[in-house]
Amino acid sequence: MAKQKPLVIGIAGGSGSGKTTVSKEISKRLPADRVLILTEDAYYNDNSALSMDERKKINYDHPNAYDTDLLIEQLQDLLDGKAIEMPTYNFNILSRAKDTIHVEPADIIILEGILVLATEELREFMDIKLFVDSDDDIRFIRRLQRDTQERGRSIDWIISQYLATVKPSYNQFVEPSKKYADIIIPQGGENQVAIDMVSSKLLSIING
Repeated sequence: MAKQKPLVIGIAGGSGSGKTTVSKEISKRLPADRVLILTEDAYYNDNSALSMDERKKINYDHPNAYDTDLLIEQLQDLLDGKAIEMPTYNFNILSRAKDTIHVEPADIIILEGILVLATEELREFMDIKLFVDSDDDIRFIRRLQRDTQERGRSIDWIISQYLATVKPSYNQFVEPSKKYADIIIPQGGENQVAIDMVSSKLLSIING
C-alpha cells in the first residue's frame, strides 16, 4: 500500500494571538514521532550583511521580510520524505543564526506563522487551515511581555514598532487572511474545546 501523503496544517494569527501555543497544544495530543512544527519565524531573511540600525528599520511583519522560497523548498522536501536543515533566527541580533535544526519528515506538519495563510503558495500545501483570533489589546500585551522578557527590547521600542509596522501590517496582511481559514479559533491557547476537536480530527485521519 502506498504511504499516505503527510498532512499540512496551517496556523496563522497576529503576533501574540496564541498561535504558537495552539500549535504546541495540538502537537502534544498527537504521537510525538508523527508530528513536527515548522515556524515561519525561522525563515526570516538573513540580514547579517546589514548594520543593526538598518535591521531595526525592517518591517518584520511584511511578506518581504521572509525567505518564503526557502520555506517552500524545505516544506516540499519534507513532503517528499527528505530531512531538512531548518534555519534558526536570533531575535536579539535581528538576523539568522549560524546554527540549523535537523528536521526529519513526519505524518503531520504544522506550519505556523503570522503570514502563512496570506501566502498563496503556502496555502496550496495545506490540508487544514486555522486562524487564531485574539483581541488587539491581548495581543499587544502578550507581545510587550514577550519582547521585554525574552528579547531584551525596551518598552519604547516595542510601542514604536507596534504602531509603525506591526499593527498596520496586521490590518493589511494578517487579518484579511482569516477568510482562507477552515476554522477560526478565538481565545488562542485557552480554547481547549477547539484544540481538542482539531486534534481528534487529525488523529482520526492518521489512524484511519
